[in-house]
Amino acid sequence: MSNKRFKESIEQRNNKEVVLAAVTRHGYALKYASLKLQNDKEVVLAAVHQDSASLQYASSKLQNDKEIVLAAVKQYGYALAYASPELQNDKEVVLAAVHQDGASLQYASPELKNDHEVVLAAVKNDSYALTFASPELKNDKELLLTIVKNDGKVLEYASPELRNDKEIVLAAVKNNGRAIIYADQKFRNDRKLALAAVNNTGLALEGFSNELRNDNEIVLAAVKNNCNSIIYAGYKPKNDKNIVLTAVKNFGMVLNYASQELQNDPEVVLAAIKQDPKAIEFASEELKKNKKFKTKLKMAIHGYDFIKHQDC
Repeated sequence: MSNKRFKESIEQRNNKEVVLAAVTRHGYALKYASLKLQNDKEVVLAAVHQDSASLQYASSKLQNDKEIVLAAVKQYGYALAYASPELQNDKEVVLAAVHQDGASLQYASPELKNDHEVVLAAVKNDSYALTFASPELKNDKELLLTIVKNDGKVLEYASPELRNDKEIVLAAVKNNGRAIIYADQKFRNDRKLALAAVNNTGLALEGFSNELRNDNEIVLAAVKNNCNSIIYAGYKPKNDKNIVLTAVKNFGMVLNYASQELQNDPEVVLAAIKQDPKAIEFASEELKKNKKFKTKLKMAIHGYDFIKHQDC
């Protein structure tokens, strides 16, 4: 670059009108402004309004300016990373950041990572934020109970002690049945938890022991909630006519997961076909060749109701 162009470049970087125009269009342009203009509140405010991450290029003085930092974190919580340590310890600023992005809790001061209100606000926004809470709050039963009642998946980020607490786990699976996969292994064979979980979502059946996946009462509850949960049932429930009928009446194609005996049962197969004629694919060959069944099959397909054809 020639001396003349270099001089012009320096002059432009120090020209407030030029820099204001630049950061108003591209906040990132603050990076190329002179140190003087990186310390100009009007310029920096314009930059963070356009791109909150441009706070990183502001002077340390303005990274400690509450008005500027609040403007940044309200648009982009992660901008808290560029705030001064003083403002990372300012509850109003940190609350604004975690309300925008819960995971921005990672940039809060240790004191605020140990603040119930701040952590609760962060986790409500993003369950992953619990990983950034203080060790004390990760192990705070009262706080975690409040959280898992609204978002059972948070159990994934709780301390091992609380993932081993039945009251916590029960509250979590009542909100999100599949949270059982984050609980201590000993709960995979707990019948009370299994019933609570499958009543929330039948697919939670997948997370329990073989013994419970062979429990007809639990599987029936799961299938009533979500007929696809029969996929995770053991052989015994897949051979239970009541359970399989409940499933195929809601989604005929799950006939695929019924026992061979029930794939040869005219009542079960017809119920599946009435819901979805394509379920005939999973009927036994013996039944398909049966003349009496063929007559019933034609009647069932003729009476097929397209409104009922839906995946459960």
